[in-house]
Amino acid sequence: MEKGFNHQRKLIYDRYVRYLFIACAALMTIIIFSIIFFVGKQGLMTFHDVSPIEFFLTDKWAPSMNKYGALSFILGSVAVTMLAIIIGTPIGLLGAIFMSKIAPQRLRSLMRPAVDLYVAIPSVVYGYIGLTVMIPFIRNFFSVSMGYGVFVTAVILAIMILPTIISISEDALNGVPKTLEEASLALGATYWQTLYKVVVPSAAPGILTAIVLAMARAIGETMAVQMVIGNTPLLPLSLFSPTATLTSDIVIEMGNTPFGSVWGNALFLMALVLLVVSLLMILLIKRIGARRYA
Repeated sequence: MEKGFNHQRKLIYDRYVRYLFIACAALMTIIIFSIIFFVGKQGLMTFHDVSPIEFFLTDKWAPSMNKYGALSFILGSVAVTMLAIIIGTPIGLLGAIFMSKIAPQRLRSLMRPAVDLYVAIPSVVYGYIGLTVMIPFIRNFFSVSMGYGVFVTAVILAIMILPTIISISEDALNGVPKTLEEASLALGATYWQTLYKVVVPSAAPGILTAIVLAMARAIGETMAVQMVIGNTPLLPLSLFSPTATLTSDIVIEMGNTPFGSVWGNALFLMALVLLVVSLLMILLIKRIGARRYA
């Protein structure tokens, strides 16, 4: 009798916990769609006063003159993100290969917690180091007048995305079956040939996932970028000329814009562009994951 009562009580608890999980999932879904709806509604109101061609294809940003061309911010975001990926991906992948396949177990047990701790460093610290150390170095080494711009921003972002690339790529490399490595070595391939032609290609979906997540981190970074990029609405015509990104311009101007004004709606539209890019990256990650486990 008592066992039956306890079993029935556990079933009731399980049912309530299940309802709790469903309610939490529904709440999170509502919050996410509410954010998308609010940002999208405010952002798309920009097109009542500004044409899409002007916003996306012109670089004249002067709210005092009713000019809202965001092309320089969009190209600035793309430029620093792509350059950061070009710099950070080889370094991060080599680090993941070293930690996964080459480093001794004792060294690996020290490096993995260090990489995880690396993630916890605030972005403002990276920006401050870039502002006080890297910009003076670039100014003197390359003989440029300012030092602000795409290059120093990309270097800072490349350093910031290394933990993402290293951690996920290492997991992907560790997930490659040992039998593939043993078969390659048994056929006469060297260990380095096995790494290059067997292990890395087999882990490619996981490595691509790491790169896409790193891109999402880089394109959404605000504080470090705002401190070193120069914050000037100019097209990024060189690596050492100041420019601006979507995130840096939003954080600078959001406190000066009346809610509901064309200026404020244009900033919401910038946020919507970032949100859409992030959602596309998430869909890309899901596509890569589906290919990985297909």
